[in-house]
Amino acid sequence: MFQGSLPALVTPFRDGKLDLDALKRLVEWQIAEGSHGLVPVGTTGESPTLSHEEHDFVVETVVRLAAGRVPVIAGAGSNNTIETVRLVEAAKRAGANAALVVTPYYNKPTQAGMIAHFSAAAEVGLPIVIYNIPGRSVVDMTPATMGELARHPMIVGVKDATGDLSRVPKTRITCGTEFCQLSGEDATALGFNAHGGRGCISVTANVAPRLCAEFQEATLRGDYGTALEYQDRLMPLHEAIFMEPGVAGAKYALSVLGLCSEEVRSPLLPPTDRVKDAIRAAMRHAGLIN
Repeated sequence: MFQGSLPALVTPFRDGKLDLDALKRLVEWQIAEGSHGLVPVGTTGESPTLSHEEHDFVVETVVRLAAGRVPVIAGAGSNNTIETVRLVEAAKRAGANAALVVTPYYNKPTQAGMIAHFSAAAEVGLPIVIYNIPGRSVVDMTPATMGELARHPMIVGVKDATGDLSRVPKTRITCGTEFCQLSGEDATALGFNAHGGRGCISVTANVAPRLCAEFQEATLRGDYGTALEYQDRLMPLHEAIFMEPGVAGAKYALSVLGLCSEEVRSPLLPPTDRVKDAIRAAMRHAGLIN
């Protein structure tokens, strides 16, 4: 259902408010550069600091602007099941192709609790992509639990940000080979696809969409020699963007390209000068700027 390079879109701001002109510019640029889908209002879209009204508006806007040219997987995560269901319902009304639902953070549900949470989200009737990121949510959904959830016809895939490449074959065993596995970590996306993944929900693709799309296309046709050449160009950028929170790094790089401001919402801050220098150097290495 989903594959290739799917940027976890930033949400551009100007003077503390949504910058609609910049959002339109980013969506059009991403599609023109070859991105295979769009993922608005995930963590990289600063969902923790968007109001519910802003969250819904960004999803609606991205769906409308994409106009069916690429699929849209709408961020719909919360550690509150009732709120998660509301977000998935809003994404469905907006016409999104799927919802990205994170494992509930901070309140640390059991595996059974996660099954209840995702089952409730799936009952809305919109395809659900599980977002497993134990480094932020503290809980880790096991492959066995994911296998139980994969039996639900509306739970179609996973964004795996564990960094554990052995999860891909384990999940193929428990969930089946048709279950859509997408990497949530740019730096290991090559190995992820070699193990059976189908793409990456990428932060770096905000900044280098064409390179990330061509990298993914190379892996999907089994041309890992070409993919490795792309990886060599992109790896310094993967690292530099995440020297501080990735959304701040991505927005700064986009500001260098003239596509949006570097503005983020508190408690995030723009990158320090040291990180800005590293991002610029990585962009030069990738051939994005002179």
